[in-house]
Amino acid sequence: METPTDASPAEPDISHVNPANGETWFGHPRQLARLFTTEMWERFGFYGMRALLTLYLAKHFLFSDQRTTGVYGGFTALVYLTPLIGGLIADRLLGAKKAVKFGALVMSCGYLVLSFGGPAATPYAMIDGQRYQVQVDQVSGQEQQYVVDGGVRLAVKGHDDGTVALVAPDGRIAREVRKGGFEAGGDRSAGYVALMLVALSLITVGNGFVKPNISTIVGELYPRGDTRRDAGFTIFYMGINLGSLFSQILCPFLAVAVGWWAGFGLAAIGMVVSFCLVQFDGGKLAGYGEPPAGLTRDWSLPVFVGAGAAVPVAWFLFWNLMNAPAPAAGTGVVGYLVALPIMGKALFGGFLVAVPAILAWSWVKGSRVEFQMMLAAMVLIVFSVVFWTLFEQAGSSLTLFADRNTDLSIFGLFTLSAGQTQFFNAFFIVTLAPLFSILWNALGRRGLEPSTPVKFGIGLIGVGLGFLALVWGTHHAGPDFRVSVWWLALLYLIHSAAELCLSPVGLSMVTKLSIPRVVGLMMGLWFLATSCGQYVAGIVAQVASVETVGGQVTNLQVSLETYAGVFRTIGIAAGIAGLVMLALSPLVKRWMHGVN
Repeated sequence: METPTDASPAEPDISHVNPANGETWFGHPRQLARLFTTEMWERFGFYGMRALLTLYLAKHFLFSDQRTTGVYGGFTALVYLTPLIGGLIADRLLGAKKAVKFGALVMSCGYLVLSFGGPAATPYAMIDGQRYQVQVDQVSGQEQQYVVDGGVRLAVKGHDDGTVALVAPDGRIAREVRKGGFEAGGDRSAGYVALMLVALSLITVGNGFVKPNISTIVGELYPRGDTRRDAGFTIFYMGINLGSLFSQILCPFLAVAVGWWAGFGLAAIGMVVSFCLVQFDGGKLAGYGEPPAGLTRDWSLPVFVGAGAAVPVAWFLFWNLMNAPAPAAGTGVVGYLVALPIMGKALFGGFLVAVPAILAWSWVKGSRVEFQMMLAAMVLIVFSVVFWTLFEQAGSSLTLFADRNTDLSIFGLFTLSAGQTQFFNAFFIVTLAPLFSILWNALGRRGLEPSTPVKFGIGLIGVGLGFLALVWGTHHAGPDFRVSVWWLALLYLIHSAAELCLSPVGLSMVTKLSIPRVVGLMMGLWFLATSCGQYVAGIVAQVASVETVGGQVTNLQVSLETYAGVFRTIGIAAGIAGLVMLALSPLVKRWMHGVN
């Protein structure tokens, strides 16, 4: 570590230069170490919470699969949309550092509120209009649901055709319930559901201030033209994956061993640590992430009040999402669009209007070359929506699949929880990222590195192959209709490799291709596209919904076949989209006019 030696102790330092600026960390500005650690703990909190959220909604609140995955998709959609607003506010009014600290506190409050979920919902079943109590017991290591009828417990067994058998203790079928005659539900506190939505709203708003602005501070560490910038961001982004790796092991472990509150509480602690690293920086971040020069007043209070006002807006969007009516039968696509919740209408409407409008503006205001570059950017944006729609099944349908149809034993030594399976992605990213960097550099030296459109095509094909590999694994399921956890690990291995082909270059490439006058608008469109992808991911996960009673499926065979069918369909769709992208890649590359 280098320290200044030329300043006399008898003279005050009036240079206005942060002494920490001369220190280095692995050849980079010393401040990178603090920002790396800050991001690691911030992502520790976020990914730890995300690993629990779907299971929490399905098991604690006993929401149906459709409602669970819908809420999860809506939440992740807003999480990717609010950073655009938070970034603009920080750039113009608040400064990145103050935005990060404020957002970290708001997010930690959100995680803490999630810890107060109240008592678990009580399951019941409506059978041909009559209500019955439901009990859930462990039988041979698996949970079995019972309907209590006149003091007699009847085991619930679902059939392939949608009918349900109620089996008496002596093994005889006491009653057959027609398809549609058995409806599971749960008695839950409306107050605690509302509190849960408050928590998600706080996290959504806080994330908007945190996510874009730590990266902004990292960018300020390097003067324009500094060749260390890309390597510095590579090191910084490793903190994201390290944080998610450990949180997706520890938070689900505490949720199972102690309770949901402990898992969410650990996520809150991670966010508090992240806040403290910036708040109590010992002057190491002085001069970085400060409010923009020229402001005549402190905008902190108005911004904080505005953020507080945004929380009930987010709450209303979540409430509307949960209570949106189902499309009327026979109304087709029009009926589906009409029945979309407000969030869905806003996201899809905004995206469908923005893409042609921006292209039309580019045609009128830009040169032929600029228009073609914008057209290339739009192609990449549209195909990225497809990628994230399928990739983000990790937190919803794949987590539920892990819980219901996966043998989570690791060599018989210990057993993972369903939430912990999400750590595979972070582990493989940390492992594969250096190898991909070496690969691209080696191919680049030989002039063989694939173009960006080709990498996008490979990424899409990869995400499809991951799902098809898991479908192949379902053919090797045991008599308990569970597949080995290693098939799920294989999916995450392939998906992580696909992510490394597409994710690192996406936003950077879009900004390089954009006309400078609208680069901010294009960044907004990228975030909007990603948000749409997250929302559609929730819709896709809803297609994989299966019948549950008391948070558990009534027929594991039906569950396995349902998931396999959906994963096969989206795997094939991703492969076709990837092949289309590869076919278009020569044309898109030509439109890029040398941008790489």
